[in-house]
Amino acid sequence: MPHTMSRSFGVWGGLSIVTLLSLVQWESGCWGMTLNSVSLHPVSSRLHRAEAGAMPHRHKRNWVWNQFFVLEEYTGDDPLYVGKLHSDVDRGEGRIKYVLNGEGATTIFTIDENTGDIHATKRLDREEQAYYTLRAQARDRATNLPVEPESEFVIKVQDINDNEPKFPDGPYQAYVPEMSPVGTSVVEVKATDADDPTYGNSARVIYSILEGQPYFSVEPKTGIVRTALPNMDREARDQYLLVIQAKDMGGQMGGLSGTTSVTVTLTDVNDNPPRFSRKSYQFEVPESLPVASVVAKIKALDSDVGSNAEMEYRIIEGDGLGVFRVEPDADTQEGVITLQKNLDFETKPTYTLKIEASNKNIDPRFRAQGPFSDTAMVKLVVENVDEPPVFSSPLSRMTVSEAAKVGTVIGTVSAVDPDSTKSPIRYSIDRNTDLERFFNIEASTGVISTAKALDREVNAVHNITILAIESLDPSQVGKGIALITVMDVNDNAPVFAIEYETFVCETAEPGQVIETISAVDKDEPPSGHRFFFSLTAEAAGNLNFTLRDNKDNTASVLTKRGGFQRREQSMYRLPVLIVDSGSPALSSTNTLSIRVCDCDSDGAPQACGTEAFLLSAGLSTGALVAILACILTLLVLVLLIVTVRKRKKEPLILDEDRDVRENIVRYDDEGGGEEDTEAFDMVALRNLNVTRDSKARRDVTPEVPTLYCSRPPPYKITPDNGIFRDFIWDRLNNADVDPSAPPYDSLQTYAFEGSGSVAESLSSLESLSTDSEQSYDYLSDWGPRFKKLADLYGHSDNSSNIFSS
Repeated sequence: MPHTMSRSFGVWGGLSIVTLLSLVQWESGCWGMTLNSVSLHPVSSRLHRAEAGAMPHRHKRNWVWNQFFVLEEYTGDDPLYVGKLHSDVDRGEGRIKYVLNGEGATTIFTIDENTGDIHATKRLDREEQAYYTLRAQARDRATNLPVEPESEFVIKVQDINDNEPKFPDGPYQAYVPEMSPVGTSVVEVKATDADDPTYGNSARVIYSILEGQPYFSVEPKTGIVRTALPNMDREARDQYLLVIQAKDMGGQMGGLSGTTSVTVTLTDVNDNPPRFSRKSYQFEVPESLPVASVVAKIKALDSDVGSNAEMEYRIIEGDGLGVFRVEPDADTQEGVITLQKNLDFETKPTYTLKIEASNKNIDPRFRAQGPFSDTAMVKLVVENVDEPPVFSSPLSRMTVSEAAKVGTVIGTVSAVDPDSTKSPIRYSIDRNTDLERFFNIEASTGVISTAKALDREVNAVHNITILAIESLDPSQVGKGIALITVMDVNDNAPVFAIEYETFVCETAEPGQVIETISAVDKDEPPSGHRFFFSLTAEAAGNLNFTLRDNKDNTASVLTKRGGFQRREQSMYRLPVLIVDSGSPALSSTNTLSIRVCDCDSDGAPQACGTEAFLLSAGLSTGALVAILACILTLLVLVLLIVTVRKRKKEPLILDEDRDVRENIVRYDDEGGGEEDTEAFDMVALRNLNVTRDSKARRDVTPEVPTLYCSRPPPYKITPDNGIFRDFIWDRLNNADVDPSAPPYDSLQTYAFEGSGSVAESLSSLESLSTDSEQSYDYLSDWGPRFKKLADLYGHSDNSSNIFSS
């Protein structure tokens, strides 16, 4: 239990001052001394007014109390004494009692109402609540009336060092470049202490490094971690684990401490040059390798990573400049050597290259360490490959006249074997490029000639593939292109450019232009087309129309007279002679049809001959015919639909008065007894005198089951109609008055045999008699399932005895 000593002092100026000096022994064994200072509160506001005036007036205070301090984390068994309240009204006669209110009153703090002593009944934690505000009042014990105004005071919880420092942001991850100088800042760690920083050294933290020396250090007061060694190489070691300690009480003995870890990773810098693992390389390259193909790959090693390891490769010397090229692979940082020109073993069998590899991003801080590059020699050996024949010209251009005769020589192609064997070459045409076989080629010489007559107007250019095949090795085939252009000759006469629909109005004047015509020619003369128009000799003297050549490959048709009449002649035909300018010149006679039309005032035709030219609507005779054909087709479809819908479907059953509810087939045989209810229906039994014949169906071949194995009975069974009729009517009456019967029509089935059968009974029971000659001894051979029947029928003597008795 802590030991406390208190001492009271005197009064000054009429104000009572009480000072409590407490000496408390802590649980840790240390001693501390607290001085509880006096808190003075005036009785009324006169003191405030006096303080504001020129002459301060002293007023006697009736009662005073202490501003108390109490140590946290008290662990004693008895309540902890906090302090004492006293009023000068209290004369020690027991007439005054003290009352305590506010935070923690009665729950944490208690007061002795007689003496004013305050105790703490619970252990306090300053980190949870640093002070408590309470109100005290002195009351008359008899009347419970206050003898003093209520006043506030504070109980402060005095801190002890009971919280160790903590790192709220730990553990830490830090990065620092390799080769950093000593003292480079790495990271700042920060520890917090929940103790009171204004009281003692409980919250004063000092940092130290427990693990990570001698590579790193930490500043004791700031917690900044710095490098402690120079030239730390990432390639040797790239990660370090530090343990940092924070200790309170200024790092003195007895202070509490906490730790955190700091993982420091060295980041890369470009401090290592690239190096080839070998100084020379050799690769084989087939001479048939296509251009832009990869020949080989080499790689310079760099201990750095990322952008610091990016490479650049170039050919600085050698006889392969222009033939080969080297470029870096962005993913693997390899130098990729590619082919830029075709190789030929017979011309040059080897190449030598000197390739340099250098860093793309150089750090100037380390440039003094030497050049960040390396070189290697690469020897490329060309492998001899059996190559196909090579044409002297991959594309041969030739011309031939379309009038050339079959067998005319067009040109010659030539190919050689590039290998040292110099195999003879045989030529042929790839017929997939000459499907109609217009050309032939001489197999040994490569001479191309015509095999068919050519027509420039059908195909002006022939693109054929020539195959060159080695005689010694037919699998080696070279290909070349022969582009044969067919030259034009004047072999097509000019004709009308279009099919003209020319008309002349009845009101036309003499010399009026009614049509302008032009011509086309399939030929293409080098100097262009020039056509000459004229009327034929037979038409030159006609009195109706004339022709004027416009000298621009067009001609105008003019009227010679006026007064054309449809009723006299509705159509005129004018033969036109067109001559081209070819050598030799070709001509053709084309007939221009001219119709006589009734025109309006603007010259637009209204009616031509017996037809109306609906030019304004854009309808020709062909369009009218098409419209009429569509209308006729629609009418035929409508009639067809109506005819189909009026057709009646032929019934399947040949009975016009058939009952759609049942389909009864009657046979002259006896049913199977009471369980056979499928052979009868109600309608047939209601009128048994009417015999209904079986109705044959068109779609089903009737299959009539019978009880007879060999042949139907030679007689017809006629049931007793009256008995069945009475039986059925009784059942119908019962069903009509039955309240549980369904409200809709339903089929009722009844089992009734009648009064007998003309065919007599089929039961085998009557055959069991003493005079029966039937033997049933075979039942004994049928097994245990027929044992009962074998005992009854198997022995005729025993059976007779059983039934006779």
